[in-house]
Amino acid sequence: MNILILGNGGREHALALKVKESPRCSTLFISPGNGGTTGLGKNFTFETKNELIDICKSLQIDLIIVGPEKYLVDGTVDLLKSSGFVVFGPEKVAAQIESNKLFAKNLMVKAGVPTASFAEFSIASSKEDIYNFLRKHKYPLVVKANGLAAGKGVAICKNMYEALDAILLNFDEKVFGEAGNQIVIEDFLDGEEASLFAICDGNDFFCLPAAQDHKRIGDYDTGKNTGGMGAFAPALLITPELQEEIERTIVKPILVEMKKQGFPFVGCLFCGLMITKDGPKVIEFNARFGDPETQAVLGILDGDFLQLLYSAAIGKIDKSRVKYNGGASVCVVTASKGYPDSYATNFEIRGLDTVDANVVKVFHAGTAKKEDSIVTSGGRVLGVTSFVPNQDFEEAIKVAYAAVRKIYYDNIYFRTDIAKRALKSTKLS
Repeated sequence: MNILILGNGGREHALALKVKESPRCSTLFISPGNGGTTGLGKNFTFETKNELIDICKSLQIDLIIVGPEKYLVDGTVDLLKSSGFVVFGPEKVAAQIESNKLFAKNLMVKAGVPTASFAEFSIASSKEDIYNFLRKHKYPLVVKANGLAAGKGVAICKNMYEALDAILLNFDEKVFGEAGNQIVIEDFLDGEEASLFAICDGNDFFCLPAAQDHKRIGDYDTGKNTGGMGAFAPALLITPELQEEIERTIVKPILVEMKKQGFPFVGCLFCGLMITKDGPKVIEFNARFGDPETQAVLGILDGDFLQLLYSAAIGKIDKSRVKYNGGASVCVVTASKGYPDSYATNFEIRGLDTVDANVVKVFHAGTAKKEDSIVTSGGRVLGVTSFVPNQDFEEAIKVAYAAVRKIYYDNIYFRTDIAKRALKSTKLS
C-alpha cells in the first residue's frame, strides 16, 4: 500500500513510524513532514487542494491519514473522498465536534453524554445579560472561545472579574479572531484529566490505551497553556471497569447520535475527559489524534496499526489488529525558550545520534533539515519518548530524561516533572 500522512508535527512523525512497521506499507509519503520524517518516507508540499488531488493520483495513494485538524475543518477530507481516495479522518460536518464547541455541547446533550452544564453568548449578546449570568454563577467557571484557537481559547476563572477579562479578550480585543465571536461558559469540572482515542468506522469503534498529558508550560502545572509539554501512557486511573463505563456512556452514544443525524464519524475521536467524583465527563472532543499523547500511546501497541486504520477508513474496523503490550511510555517535549509566546528558531540540534533508539524514540515536531543538520523551526521542537515493559513508570521517566539530557540546542526548554503523577497512581494502586 502507498500511504500518505498529512501534517508536520510530532504526532505525524509518530504515526509515520508506526505505519512504517506494517508489512502492508510499501511506500510512505508525508506532507509537508519535518526533519524527522525524512528518514521514514518522502516529504512533499502542495499549494492547493486540487494540486494535492493530482499528486495523490500520480502517486497512486491507497490510504490518506490526516494528522492536524485544519485538513478536517477546511473540507480537504471531503474533496479527497469525493475524488475516490480512502481517508482516515472525518468529513467537515463531523469534524465540527472539534471546531465548534456549541455544536459539540448540543450534540452531547442530545446523546445524553455526561459533560459540564453550559451557557452560550455571542458578541451581540447584551452586556447586562452576561453580567447578570456571571453575578449569579458559582466559581470557578470556564470561558471557552467557540471556534478553534490553537488550544489557547480556554480560561479557568476564579471570580467574576477574571471571567469578565476572559470575555473581553474574546469580544473586544478579538485575541482569538472569529473563533471568539461566540463563547461557551461552563461549570468547572473538578477531578483528574485523561485522554482516550477511539478508532471509529462510522458504526463501531476500538479504544486505544488511555493517556494523560501536561498542558501547562511550567513544572507542577504552572504558567500558560500550551499544545502539550509531555504525556504518558497508559493512564493508570482509567481502570478496565472505568474504560468500559466511558465506552458505554460516552463513546458509543455520541457515535450513535452522529450517525443518526446523518454524519457518521470515521477517524480518531479524541475524548478529553475529566474523571470526577460523579464519574467520567467530557471536557472536549477532538476529531483527530492528540499531540503529544499519540507519541506515548503508539509505542505501547503491538500489531498492525496501519491495517487497523485502513479497516476503519473503509467502514469495516478490524479490532483484532492491535493490542496493548503491557508497557509504559513517557514523552517529554523539548521546546524553544519563550514558547508559547515569542521564540527564536534555526538553532542546530545536537546529540540526536547519541540516543539509544531501542528504548527511546525522538519524534520531531518543530524541526527542519538544513544541509546536513537538523535545526529548530517551531515552539515545540522534539518529543523524547521512552518505552519500557511492565508498566514501570519510574524506569520510563528515568530513561526519557536521560535521553533528553543528551540533546542540546540553543534556548532548549523542557519540564522536569512529566509523568510524576503516574508514580502517585502506582503507589495508590
